[in-house]
Amino acid sequence: MDAERDIKPFVFPTVPTTIQRNFHGPGARQPTARPLERCGTRVLPQTHRPCSAPRLSRKFWGAGDYDAVAGRSAPQPPSLQNRMCVHPEFLHSNATSHKWPFGAVAELLDNAVDEIETGGATTILLDKLIDKRNGSPALLIQDDGGGMDPDSLRRCMSFGFSEKQSGSSIGQYGNGFKTSTMRLGADAIVFSRCCTRSSGPTQSIGLLSYTFLVETGHTNVVVPMVDYKCNLMNGQTQRLERHGSKQFFSNLSALLKWSPFATEEELMQNFCDIGPHGTKIIVFNLWSNDDGNLELDFDTNPEDIMISGAPNPEQISNSVRRANENHLANRLRYSLRVYASVLYLQLPDYFRIMLRGREVERHHIASDLIYPERISYRPQSCGIIREAEVLTTIGFLKGAPTISVHGFNIYHKNRLILPFHRVLSTASSKGRSVSGVLEVDFIKPTHDKQDFEKSQLFQRLMNRLKEMTNEYWDLYSNKIGYVKVPRVRAAPTPAPPVMLAIENGPAEPSERSAPAPTQPLRWQHGNSSCVNAVPIAMAPPAFHPAPVKTETDAPGAPTGYAYSYSPSWPSVQAMQIEKIKEEPSMAAPGTDWVETRKRTNDDGATTVALFKRRKAPQELAGSGSRSATDQVSRYVGEGELNEFCFLKMENRMLRGECSEFEMAEKELRVKEQNLRLEIEMAQEQFKRLLGEYVSFSSMPTRKP
Repeated sequence: MDAERDIKPFVFPTVPTTIQRNFHGPGARQPTARPLERCGTRVLPQTHRPCSAPRLSRKFWGAGDYDAVAGRSAPQPPSLQNRMCVHPEFLHSNATSHKWPFGAVAELLDNAVDEIETGGATTILLDKLIDKRNGSPALLIQDDGGGMDPDSLRRCMSFGFSEKQSGSSIGQYGNGFKTSTMRLGADAIVFSRCCTRSSGPTQSIGLLSYTFLVETGHTNVVVPMVDYKCNLMNGQTQRLERHGSKQFFSNLSALLKWSPFATEEELMQNFCDIGPHGTKIIVFNLWSNDDGNLELDFDTNPEDIMISGAPNPEQISNSVRRANENHLANRLRYSLRVYASVLYLQLPDYFRIMLRGREVERHHIASDLIYPERISYRPQSCGIIREAEVLTTIGFLKGAPTISVHGFNIYHKNRLILPFHRVLSTASSKGRSVSGVLEVDFIKPTHDKQDFEKSQLFQRLMNRLKEMTNEYWDLYSNKIGYVKVPRVRAAPTPAPPVMLAIENGPAEPSERSAPAPTQPLRWQHGNSSCVNAVPIAMAPPAFHPAPVKTETDAPGAPTGYAYSYSPSWPSVQAMQIEKIKEEPSMAAPGTDWVETRKRTNDDGATTVALFKRRKAPQELAGSGSRSATDQVSRYVGEGELNEFCFLKMENRMLRGECSEFEMAEKELRVKEQNLRLEIEMAQEQFKRLLGEYVSFSSMPTRKP
């Protein structure tokens, strides 16, 4: 009685949106589905065989040390010893391309999305299963696509076979199923039903088990598979022994020993909810992290699948940090529901992704942008068609500037490859909260679909996105509260000279000193005892000279103060003198401004060295190699310079458009002239024919 109670079908949750079921066996008339707890967990049947502790490490990054000590495989015939084989360790090393578990889940979702066009898929289910054999959870991925016949399933289990010829298909290497399933768990079993006109309805079962290969000591990847013919009307099945009954029962024995199912009847129960066509994948013996916890967390949120160790934003007291942690850019890294909501740019309205009994609501990142702009980018490279134009939607994220997120969401063939990819690596706040969305189909992604190949096209795209970010920031940063600060240039307007008291009378310029200014200095200060004063050498505002000992001090000047004058700044000197006349109290000795100049510049020699590198305005004005932008940049701030560059670029674009319009105008004028000539010729022909008609009509008709 207990054995009969253990051998029972799956228990599925009853949800309003499910795949069509009840197309197999006695359950076709009386389904065995019943509601579960709110977590929607499905239970695998408990087997009656004892389960030995596996010697394979349950940690993914430690399971690659393949050691086939459990047993020796049977010696191969001499005719097969020289053939090419795939070692089981390759299953693990091939799966290491997925550093992120959700990247592997996305590969399995891609297979279902590709079935929308080819197999008519409408729904994909992701849920949790519990195997009563050992109590461990498993992952279920199921779709109602076209399914796979026996040959297609064997190609799916093999390496390098891809039947996706459509230009819109995401997969292309035929490697995604192996890498994704082996990244999530050590073992995976596949159930697929397909209806073909040639062979009729078939259903196949395959087991890709790293545990089986390690424990049995295989040195070649072996995939046990069994096939059946089925009648969907009466639910009858017939074994399809393609290579004899001996091989069929050998594969069936391996399936029953290393899968969560103990009998053939339990295997067949998995087709009850697949429908007339579809595929079900169960990944079991899920990997654990370094802490011994499963990488996939099914317990924190009963309606989601999380990454173990994910932060809990509700426990963060700081409101700013909590807002940043709750943002989609951070949540998608540890929440499968959030990641799946933005994984695809567009999907048909009838297609649904069901995660643990609840539909995933689609989210468009572009709808989160404020002050959006659409910028067109056309790659300039040989071999790229002219129609390969990229439309980038760029803007500030809602909540800016509190949200410290920056980056572009780059899609490829409708699939998100790089979420919130940063293009600015600066410690300043420039680019803060700037994000964008674009789709590039002319750049190939890596085979794990989590990055792009670092080609020249990709580097050009990154450079253009960086320029877009800077341009957008310069134009719109003031709308979120940032103030444009003028940038300090190499030769800015010098600061006003500082007047120092002279104890021994007025200073007389020596032979090595610069000539005195042509205009007299007028200095008045009510509380100052200075009678005679001389200006210190003019310096840029960022570098102010400090007292320094010089070998040739000006006569009469106190020891410890350098006196110098730059003859290459006459116009600037006069301008600063006039400024002193207007603000005489600004540079009074003993004020805070003088002390600040002394504190911020302790090395006068550095100032002198930097000052020598400055170019005189005369050299700037007379230099023919200087561009207009370089000359303007010396006299304007950052905002004005950015506006100047923007207007210059816009002017260039408008000139190009104007030239195109002029060419089009010339072509239209030529067409107009040709049409006028044709009209004149037609009018002449009309007059000629009309004259002939009149002449013929005026002639008397002869009576017969």
